[in-house]
Amino acid sequence: MKTLFVALTTLLAAGAVHATDSTSVKASGAWIRVLPGSLPAGGYVTLENTSATGIAVTGAKSADYGDAMIHKSSTETGMGRMEMVDKVPLPANGKVAFAPGGYHVMLMQPKHPVNPGDKVVVTFTLSDGSTLPVTFEAKPANATGP
Repeated sequence: MKTLFVALTTLLAAGAVHATDSTSVKASGAWIRVLPGSLPAGGYVTLENTSATGIAVTGAKSADYGDAMIHKSSTETGMGRMEMVDKVPLPANGKVAFAPGGYHVMLMQPKHPVNPGDKVVVTFTLSDGSTLPVTFEAKPANATGP
């Protein structure tokens, strides 16, 4: 009986740390700018935290791409630059926009051709251990928004 209790307790604890889909973060206006060939694509979306607790986006992945990273573009002293970031803070009851010229998901090494009109799922990892799958619509290289 004691062995059964230990086994059940272990299983329950393991299930508690398993990532679940986020219910407090919502996504809207998700789109990616597709470039020719195997060039990286930029992903843009607005994320809204509907909870009273701040959270952060800590990663991204997509089954359609070999790698996905969160980057931030900026212009400092007139020079454009892009850098990878470890996290994007999402304040309590607040929003953050992943938009051209700012935060974006850099989608690299497409596993198949992605064409305008296609749907691509990007799954964000959040600092509370939950995940947020978001469907992005592929747009042509000259697109400026959803």
